[in-house]
Amino acid sequence: MQLQKVERSALNTVTRYGDSHIDVNDVRYENAICFKPEGPITTWPVRKVSDITTQLLELAAGVTARPSSALDFLDDNAPSSYDNAPDILLIGTGAKQVFISPQILAPLLKARIGIECMDSQAAARTYNVLMSEGRNVAVALMLNEDKGND
Repeated sequence: MQLQKVERSALNTVTRYGDSHIDVNDVRYENAICFKPEGPITTWPVRKVSDITTQLLELAAGVTARPSSALDFLDDNAPSSYDNAPDILLIGTGAKQVFISPQILAPLLKARIGIECMDSQAAARTYNVLMSEGRNVAVALMLNEDKGND
């Protein structure tokens, strides 16, 4: 299914999505990927939702942890600290929407990064819309080929 009009921008745009591939800027990927509007498209080493860890979500969001302060333990409500954090991380979970464990999401949510889980086609469309609006968004897209997406 083609997802984007023919006009091209310099930003990473999902141009096509199928059961066994994702095209970004007309380049085909046959594995799960993650990216932001600008920068590299990275292989996301996930085949099913149960593979997802907090560290893999951090990779998908393109964040790096800031060094913590010696006094951070005093404030349980202080947000986690990440550099380069997007406002929202879209997670495409393949052919169907699957939710990720709240414990895995907690560090990113604490850092005030919104996380939305949806099927991968919906995530690709939503990413394209948010990216075209200039929103600070990141996306991770899984393929449909694994039927056991937990």
